[in-house]
Amino acid sequence: MRSAFVYTAARTPFGRFGGALAEARPDDLAAVAITGALAKAPALDPASIGDTVWGCANQAGEDNRNVGRMGVLLAGLPVSVPATTVNRLCGSSLDAAMIGSRTIECGDADVVLTGGVESMTRAPWVLPKPSKAFPAGNVTAVSTTLGWRLVNDRMPAEWTVSLGEANEQLQEKYGISRERQDAFAARSHHRAHEAWESGFYDGLVVPVDGVDLKRDEGIRPGSSAETLAGLKPSFRPDGTITPGNASPLNDGASAVLLGSETAGRSLIGVDPVARIAGRGVSALEPQLFGFAPVEAAERALARAGITWADVAAIELNEAFAVQSLACVDAWKVDPDIVNAKGGAIAIGHPLGASGGRILATLAARLQESGDRWGVAAICIGVGQALAVVLENVS
Repeated sequence: MRSAFVYTAARTPFGRFGGALAEARPDDLAAVAITGALAKAPALDPASIGDTVWGCANQAGEDNRNVGRMGVLLAGLPVSVPATTVNRLCGSSLDAAMIGSRTIECGDADVVLTGGVESMTRAPWVLPKPSKAFPAGNVTAVSTTLGWRLVNDRMPAEWTVSLGEANEQLQEKYGISRERQDAFAARSHHRAHEAWESGFYDGLVVPVDGVDLKRDEGIRPGSSAETLAGLKPSFRPDGTITPGNASPLNDGASAVLLGSETAGRSLIGVDPVARIAGRGVSALEPQLFGFAPVEAAERALARAGITWADVAAIELNEAFAVQSLACVDAWKVDPDIVNAKGGAIAIGHPLGASGGRILATLAARLQESGDRWGVAAICIGVGQALAVVLENVS
């Protein structure tokens, strides 16, 4: 079986909820990321793209009806370029890359465009549709921005707790202090700021036309463990999780262009950056979703034929500081190799776009350092996780 490679990647800056990207439709954001990724392969005829696999967690508003296809059309690609949209919640765009890599490995396509988008600002309120006309009672509009909605009564209550409460339970299970969480969050902001200042993200982030946003909007370089310690808990009066040590709500899009080794020479016209060497998916109790990356990464490493001792860089999506720390502790890896360019607590977590962001960041980190192996992993609501092992070939 042949291999799949990462060739190019691009993303928008990630905007804060109600912030600079609030007026940008998700399908337009998708088009920006697609255009950015393809601009790095000017020799590629877009008509040669065999498929597009796109991620989106919401799909209840302007991102409905296959937003991947909408993004392809709005980006001006030929109408012959197909697209599908997948939904694995926070892992959607990493799932898209995994699906795209399998498509290439089995020979169904030589070039696959992948990525994802989310506008959490523009996620609509929804109403349940009555089974009969003109119900006499009231109905409640439900926000589709984040979390469970229209929950089935047959679901056990312990599965359907809020994401924050789930992570408070994780904190209790693994004894991760508020102090560690706040220090981890502050580090995320400092590292993201330093990465932007050093120019690391200049080649990965493309602007959105008509929007005055050059960098990720949520980065606060002045954050410290001491200032974050002053924030009140969000989910329990005596809890440890605050707005400062959890990822915010965000808007943004990411795209990753994948191809076979043959495609690089004959179609794409640029050298590959990294090989997708292993993939892993795992699931556990929904309320423990934050810990799910532990097993997903172990499975990806096994399929790549390596161990943690070989890994030089890790990109772990920071949904919450507590779940990130629980994963790092379980892996027994050097914390310094985790999210060296900042993470989602600072950069942001537009659900459907985050997987593409961490995959592209990981490839760029390996390219910068010259190290061989890296892991990208992401936790997913309702008790799942995904992980990908990359091998540097640049």
